[in-house]
Amino acid sequence: MLNVFTLANGRLFQEEIESLEELAQFKPIWVDLEDPTPEERRWVKQHFGLSIPEDAMDEDIEESARFFEEDNGELHVRSDFLIDDEDDPRAVRVAFILNEHNATLKSQGVLFSIHDEDVPVFRLLRMRARRMPGLIEDAKDVLLMLFDADAEYCADTLEDIYDEIETVSKKVLNSNASDNLLSEALSAIARHEDMSGRIRRNVMDTRRAVSFMMRSRLLSAEQFEDARQILRDLDSLDSHTAFLFDKINFLMDATVGFININQNKIIKIFSVASVSLLPPTLVASSYGMNFAFMPELQWQYGYPLALTLMVLSAVGPMLYFRKRGWLR
Repeated sequence: MLNVFTLANGRLFQEEIESLEELAQFKPIWVDLEDPTPEERRWVKQHFGLSIPEDAMDEDIEESARFFEEDNGELHVRSDFLIDDEDDPRAVRVAFILNEHNATLKSQGVLFSIHDEDVPVFRLLRMRARRMPGLIEDAKDVLLMLFDADAEYCADTLEDIYDEIETVSKKVLNSNASDNLLSEALSAIARHEDMSGRIRRNVMDTRRAVSFMMRSRLLSAEQFEDARQILRDLDSLDSHTAFLFDKINFLMDATVGFININQNKIIKIFSVASVSLLPPTLVASSYGMNFAFMPELQWQYGYPLALTLMVLSAVGPMLYFRKRGWLR
C-alpha cells in the first residue's frame, strides 16, 4: 500500500495512490509504504529518483548500521515501533529515508517510511495532524512527531500495565486464592513482564534515533528543542519501567510462594493421614498373627474389640494433631 501525505492549511492530508500518474499529481512531504509491492517501489524510483534498499526492513541488520547519512544528504533511520497486541505483542521495524532536498521534484524534503504492517503510532500521528493545524510544517517534523507519538504510546501502554498489575495484585494477595487463580495470575504477570521489557527496549531504540537526528545538524532550533523534550519524556519512562519490574518481580515471588504453600498443605494432609493410620495398622497386624489361641475366633467379642481398638488408635492421634493445630 502506497500513501502520500500533503500539507494544506497547516493540516496533513492522506491520499492512497494506485498508479504512477496519480502519484505525479501530488507534492507530498511524507510517503508511506506499507508492505510495498515491486510495482509501488518502481513508482517511487521513477517519480522521486529513490531506490529503496532491499535490506531496508531486515531484522538482523547491524545495530551500528541502523543510523547513517548518505553522501547525497539522505538520512537513513531504522527504528522499531511497539504494537501492544494482547495476543501477540511485538515490535515492527520501520525504515525511514529523509531526503532533505529532493532535486527531482525541487521540493524542500520528503520523508519515506517503509514497513511490513500497520503501526498504531502512525495512525495516532495522522489523527493528530488532521485535528491540530500547524503541528507539522515539513518532513523533519513528521519524523520527530512519530517519535514523540511513539513515546506517548509507550506511556499509555505502561499505564495499562499499571492498572492490570493492580488487578492481579489484589487476586494474588487474597488469602483465599486458589491454585487455578494463582496460575492465571502467574500467566498474566509473565505477559506484563514481557511487555515491560519490550517497552524498555523500544524506549532505548527511540532515544538512539532521536539522538542521531540531533547530531545530524539538520534540525532547526525549534525542532532541536522538540527533540530534547522527546528525550526528556523518554527518560521519565525509565523510572516507571524500573518500578514495574520491581513490582512484577515481587508479585512473581509472592505468587510462587503462595502456590508452594498450597502444595505444602496438600502434602501435610497426606503426612497427617499416613501417621494417624499407623496405629490401626499395628493393631490389625497384631491380630493377624498366627497364634494358637486367636481371640477373634475363640472369643465372641474378639472382632468388636479389635475394631474398637483400631478406631480409638486412629482417633487419638487425630485429636492430638487437631489440638496442635496441624489440621488447619
